[in-house]
Amino acid sequence: MINIVLFGKPGAGKGTQAEFLKGKYNLTHLSTGDIFRYNIKNDTELGQLAKTFMDKGDLVPDEVTIQMLQSEVDKNPHSAGFLFDGFPRTIAQAEALDKFLASKGQNITATVALEADDEILVQRLLERGKTSGRPDDQDEEKIRNRYQEYNEKTAPLMHYYEAQGKFHAVNGIGSVEEVTERLSKVIDNL
Repeated sequence: MINIVLFGKPGAGKGTQAEFLKGKYNLTHLSTGDIFRYNIKNDTELGQLAKTFMDKGDLVPDEVTIQMLQSEVDKNPHSAGFLFDGFPRTIAQAEALDKFLASKGQNITATVALEADDEILVQRLLERGKTSGRPDDQDEEKIRNRYQEYNEKTAPLMHYYEAQGKFHAVNGIGSVEEVTERLSKVIDNL
């Protein structure tokens, strides 16, 4: 079983590359954004709980997010592995994920970060914002705030996974095919 955490700032190409990775390596893609939207749309108990925080403008607590992920993992007992996208975002979440996977006799195989210069990513998102309809992709200040949050909260995870020998940085600039090839080399050598 292979379990991969995919990192990268907004606009780094995580969604595009996740599609490739899940197909090539037969992984179950677990995107916390998709999981939140599904649970809220379907008015599940966890979705209702998450919505109470989101409606107040608060971040959903780790316990709720982890419960949603655990539920998704449990729904896929025959998966060849999981691709975690958007989770973990903090050391506490990484530790909770490690503990949960250990209870299943599994672990994180590797973490892969798609790295790219902020200025290039800002331009990518502003371009995407012209067609995506997402307001957070149309405002440069909001984009830069998202990067600041990433740097403060998610970047420390690199050290967490480096200490375990599981962190791999991949250049996220280039054609989709070039980035895909770089990712494949990392994963094929695990």
